[in-house]
Amino acid sequence: MNNKNTDYLINSIQDNYGVSSTVNGFDAGAAVKKIVSFLKHALVETGKKGYVLGISGGVDSTCAGRLSAIAVDELNSECGENTYHFYAVRLPYGVQADESDVDLAMLFINPTEDLSINIKDSTDSMHQSVVFALGGGFSESKEDFNKGNVKARARMMAQYEIAGLTDTLVVGTDHRSEYITGFFTKWGDGACDIAPLSHLNKRKVRAIAQYLCAPEQLFNKVPTADLEDGKPQVADEVALQLSYNEIDDVLEGNMANVSQKARARIAEIYSNTKHKRKPPMQLKR
Repeated sequence: MNNKNTDYLINSIQDNYGVSSTVNGFDAGAAVKKIVSFLKHALVETGKKGYVLGISGGVDSTCAGRLSAIAVDELNSECGENTYHFYAVRLPYGVQADESDVDLAMLFINPTEDLSINIKDSTDSMHQSVVFALGGGFSESKEDFNKGNVKARARMMAQYEIAGLTDTLVVGTDHRSEYITGFFTKWGDGACDIAPLSHLNKRKVRAIAQYLCAPEQLFNKVPTADLEDGKPQVADEVALQLSYNEIDDVLEGNMANVSQKARARIAEIYSNTKHKRKPPMQLKR
């Protein structure tokens, strides 16, 4: 990709998804009030009885989880009844390597309900059935990658069943830094009813988590999707070949800190994942 195309795509990112700069500070307290108000209003407007969210032990779900719990607690306090509930869900595939982080996150979030659903059997069954139906013959890496997406979708499927049974809404954890790089699974973690972090970049999510007094172990944790069996606990930044600081600086317009190589990589990923940011293709009348 030449520099002209790179610059065009970077400008497109900033025009469509840019966020305010943190160079002169970020008012995390004001952001918390705005998000909690948004979450409360959504429940009142829809008539739903609370929220459900999968908790991974990372900063994004920890932050979104605590904000959801605050919103539910405030609504219950205002109405004088325990009408609203927040269901925080552990969704391990077998044994989760960082389970202690999930325990820590749950203590911090303090949800109405702490649930656990192991997705291993359902994921393995679906994956094996599909591979068998297609006759096999796929490379190990291709199978592993696609099975990882089955894991993400199985987790979301579980959350939506909980939501349907409890008359609640599913909370998403994606933010701008993941959105512009397409670092989410279509109809997996990219699916939700409400996305309270979608206007923020990664460093602002971390700042909010720190403001809320989340354990430092969680808000400074190295982010990982941890979907592939053959590549456990691979850091997001390794998979992306970019740092979140570089992505966030582009979103904030702080281009002096971003190398030409990083700009080209961000532009490349943004272009290659554009289908993830669009609705399904349809014929026009």
